[in-house]
Amino acid sequence: MSTETTLHVGGASPYDVVIGRGLADRLPALLGEGVQRVAFLYAAELEQLAEPVLEVLRPLYDVLALGLPSGEQTKDADVIFQCWEALGEAGFTRSDAVVTFGGGATTDAGGFVAASWLRGVKVVHVPTTLLAMVDAAVGGKTGINTAAGKNLVGAFHEPSGVLVDLDTLLTLPRAELVAGFGEVIKCGFIADPEILALVEADPAAATDPAGNVLPELVQRAIQVKIDVVVDDLKETGGRDGHPGREALNYGHTMAHAIERAEGYTMRHGEAVAIGCVYIAELARLTGHISDELAARHAATFGAVGLPTAYDRASFDDLLAAMRVDKKSRGNTLRFVVLDDIGKPVVLSGPSEEHLRAAYDVMAGVAGQDG
Repeated sequence: MSTETTLHVGGASPYDVVIGRGLADRLPALLGEGVQRVAFLYAAELEQLAEPVLEVLRPLYDVLALGLPSGEQTKDADVIFQCWEALGEAGFTRSDAVVTFGGGATTDAGGFVAASWLRGVKVVHVPTTLLAMVDAAVGGKTGINTAAGKNLVGAFHEPSGVLVDLDTLLTLPRAELVAGFGEVIKCGFIADPEILALVEADPAAATDPAGNVLPELVQRAIQVKIDVVVDDLKETGGRDGHPGREALNYGHTMAHAIERAEGYTMRHGEAVAIGCVYIAELARLTGHISDELAARHAATFGAVGLPTAYDRASFDDLLAAMRVDKKSRGNTLRFVVLDDIGKPVVLSGPSEEHLRAAYDVMAGVAGQDG
């Protein structure tokens, strides 16, 4: 991969995703002309890491810097309300912009602030975690959490640009970097087998933030998301039997249930890894995939250090949480499963017997590991 790569996102509101190292100077071009005020919404613990970006912004714009709480705590209605109040006091208009700087939660919350202020203002995302780079920053989904579940309140609001500065990964805690591979490897299973090959060939090289493999994995995972999103922005369905954007939810129905059971203290990518292993077992039980492909899920996620089993919540509690998932239709549970690598399909209304059997495998493995 060259030192800088630009991936174009087409559709009704086209934008560019710029991938490279030391990219702060590229931010004004992504913001475009006419912007006078910039609300810089950043994860408060990243203040020092954010300084190079602020040094670029401050000479050019009237900058309102708003530090946000850590992790999922920022996706709270009270936090969003405080941001709205700050924008109002600063006189933000429809021609002004929001820049987010942080992980997936910051991107989700900051994107929702931009989507809801004056019914939508410009936003540029600067993701600082692997998870945010390959997932939250691209595709226009924004959202916050409620007591009923994760991301149940939100809006589709595509960014004006995304700046993926790989240098931010150099300071990312190891556990956070590894967690991002939940989404990277997911993209391999649903669309790009070369991702799986790169990870399986040398997991240590794949997870080296200073190495040459991770940039290619980031680019490939983002391209998977772009290809799906451009064809189905608002998750209305794909073509020729493909689930469309819903394919990106592979493993997420169980993942969100686990996150809720854990009080949103588990990293999203870790929950996704477990959820993908669970859904692979469900696909095996329902005759969609082979024993070997199901086993490959646990092996590949496990190779980079992600969890592949879970037994800290009962089946009944997880099933109740899955029933309020956004992918459900009425009382019918819907899951994205594979017919093969790169061939996602929707499994609608599987039997509780199969759901429970897949859980028993997941929980049984967890018991053996523990």
